[in-house]
Amino acid sequence: GWKDAINTTIINFNNEKMQITWAAREVFHNENVSFSYTFDEGKLKVWKPCPTYLLDHNYNTGCLFKTEGPTLAISIRNSNGSEELFSKKLKSDFYIKPNPPENVTFFWKEDTVTVSCNKPERAVKCLNLELQYKSTFDKEWQSRTSRCCHVGDQGFDSRKCYSFRVRLKRLAPHCNVVDYSSDWEAETFWMNGTLLDSCDDDRTSQPNTVIVLSSLLAVLLMMLVLLILLCKQQRVQMSVMPAIPDPKYIFADLLNDHNGNFQEWLDKTDHVVLQTKLEYEEPECITEAESQQEDEKNSDKQGPLEKIFASSGTTENSDPKAAQIACLIPASNTIASFAGFHILMNDDMYVTL
Repeated sequence: GWKDAINTTIINFNNEKMQITWAAREVFHNENVSFSYTFDEGKLKVWKPCPTYLLDHNYNTGCLFKTEGPTLAISIRNSNGSEELFSKKLKSDFYIKPNPPENVTFFWKEDTVTVSCNKPERAVKCLNLELQYKSTFDKEWQSRTSRCCHVGDQGFDSRKCYSFRVRLKRLAPHCNVVDYSSDWEAETFWMNGTLLDSCDDDRTSQPNTVIVLSSLLAVLLMMLVLLILLCKQQRVQMSVMPAIPDPKYIFADLLNDHNGNFQEWLDKTDHVVLQTKLEYEEPECITEAESQQEDEKNSDKQGPLEKIFASSGTTENSDPKAAQIACLIPASNTIASFAGFHILMNDDMYVTL
């Protein structure tokens, strides 16, 4: 009974090639066995040796040979073939693994996608077409299955990039003992009905856009903050340290018109300074002494200078109240008039009335 209990894996690749494997090292204790098979029925069977062995550490663990019919008989013997270790009879059609779908096409209509492929030459009724897809925001595949050979789904977002893959599945247990499916067809990438090389561009473009926008916003905020700080700094600087005027603008004519000749510039601008000072001359002081002097001038015809100096001497030796009538003469180089005389005054001169 242990011969029937040996675990074997049987795959019929699209009804073209058979692959049978066994656990040689566990079951046969590292014994290098031989394999033979036949597709003949009845008593007259012609056993064929395995044309291609599958090896594991130089031990035979499987055999690969051509599919020649629906009924298969296999036999595993010891290395010299004298003893049969395992035998089995099976239907090869119940172990078919289909090939991947061929000529897969995608048809997009708004948010609906329909996928189709060419019909296989054999057993189309035993096959389903499976579609799997996921967007860049999905972690798991979404799966849809339909009878061969078209399948579709709806609800696709035109702003997302999707990965698609399809395969053919053999129906079990109606057509297969084992639920075999084909390998996945090459994965394709689509966005809004347009075939792309990959969805990596979509994954990187979105973060890059966010990074660029964030950087621009940060730069604008920094510029605004710097502008505010600069304005505040200028206000503080103007209040604490007022700007000193540049003398080159005040003496521009000295440098440009007179080539730095100070005396020449002074002679040319003397009348301008005098006129400016006269415009800002302070009002003349009027005291009681001047009123008395005017009265004396009308009554007495003495020389003006004598009265001035007599009045001056009297004031110096008189009561201290007389000192309060003293007045400073206006700015330098101004003309002061006393009793009909005109005297040119400068900064070092003053008069007491």
